[in-house]
This record gives sequence, structure tokens and C-alpha cells, in this order.
Amino acid sequence: MKLFDLAGRVAAITGGNAGIGFGIAQGLAAAGAAIVIAGRRADKNREAISALVAHDAKAAAFELDVGNEASCRSMIDRTVEQFGRIDILVNNAGIAIRKQPQDYSAAEWNKVIATNLTGAFLCSQAAYAHMQAGGRGKIINIGSMFSIFAAAYAAAYSASKGGIVQMTKALACAWAKDNIQVNAILPGWIDTPLTQSARSEVPGLNERILARTPAGRWGEPRDLAGTAVFLASSASDFVTGAAIPVDGGYSAQG
Repeated sequence: MKLFDLAGRVAAITGGNAGIGFGIAQGLAAAGAAIVIAGRRADKNREAISALVAHDAKAAAFELDVGNEASCRSMIDRTVEQFGRIDILVNNAGIAIRKQPQDYSAAEWNKVIATNLTGAFLCSQAAYAHMQAGGRGKIINIGSMFSIFAAAYAAAYSASKGGIVQMTKALACAWAKDNIQVNAILPGWIDTPLTQSARSEVPGLNERILARTPAGRWGEPRDLAGTAVFLASSASDFVTGAAIPVDGGYSAQG
């Protein structure tokens, strides 16, 4: 369907070289978008690009430190230099430090907030002028089940992901006049390196997740692709400020 066709559009995905970010990159590429993978590790970036190009996608990769404002602006500018435009920004880069709240250092708290929340703001801010000049834009912020719920071991992560939802709403209200839609996806428990480490660090987590998830399984990165394509495409032109769970029913289960 033309509503979901992304041919001729350019998408930049932060943290796009693995996990959820790469699953979204694959989905956007399959819908026709040119892809920019933005991540810290050059070797992982190259692997992701090779996999996309093998399926005939147009793709490039730039190193990115979302905690650095200059790096965020450089990534967006290089995307526009390479492809002539930026239509879609997926703010996916994120980290977690699992500790009881009393055990966080200020530096650890600040690192999580800077990566997960401030970095998404800085990349969005950098993309805004280009999207405004192009007459349209789509920004997709990746939140979490921890945008809704919380856990004793995830105070900083929960705060950052709750902030993602409120920031999404604020940017949506501010930039609707520029035909820029800003939405969030809230992944449930997805099988990625980040959650694999959580299963090893948090006793009983796997069993609790499976018991609460009506779908009866962990999600896979590709499960996010359809929602991302919808939010990146013309099909969602009247959808802005939304936060959509993709969680196998986890948030619906009492």
C-alpha cells in the first residue's frame, strides 16, 4: 500500500546496529527507506550496513555518541550531506545500570539520563530544522514498559523512559505546525543483549515475564518493525504524541 511506502525517504536510527534498533532498521529498509545506522561501535555499524546492503537497501553508518551534543548534530548533518534529506529519526540508543536506588552514584544516574533522554532530545533538536525545511518529518522515540511501570533495580532507566513519553508529547505539540509527527513506541520484554543481561542479573525475571505476557513469549526485534513503519509513513499523518505499547499484551494484563 502506498500509505506505508517509504521509497525516497531517509531514516536515521540511533543505536541501530543491534537489537531493537536493527530490527526497526530492517523494517524501514524493507518499506523502501534509505537507512543511516548511528552507533558508537564502528565494527557493529559495519556489520549492520553489510546486512542491509545484502538485501538491496541503501545504507550508511556514522559513529555517534548521543551524550555529546556536537556528535548528535554532526550525525544529522552528515545524514543530510549523504542523502540530501532526513525524513525519519528513530531515537533508540539506550543503556541501563541495574542497582538499588540508594546505590547509584550521581555519575551513573547522569549517564543513563544523558544517553536515554537527553540524547533523544538533542538528536530531535538537530533534525528539526532539516525536517521543517523539507515540509514534513517523523520522529519515533523508543520508550519501554518502564515508561509505564517501574522496578526497584531500574530507577534511572525508569525515569529516563518515563521522560521519553512526556518529551514525545511536548515535541508533538510544538512541531505539529511544521507537519512533524512525534510518537513513541514502548517495547515490552524483547530478546536483546540488554535484556539477556537482565535475565542473568535479576533472579526469576524470565519466569515472571512469561507468566505476565499473554502472548506467552519474549518479543523479538522484528516485532517492532511494523509499528515503526506505520509511524514513519503517511499512514500516521494524523497520529502524534502517542505512546504505543508493543508488548504481547504485558501492559494489558492485570
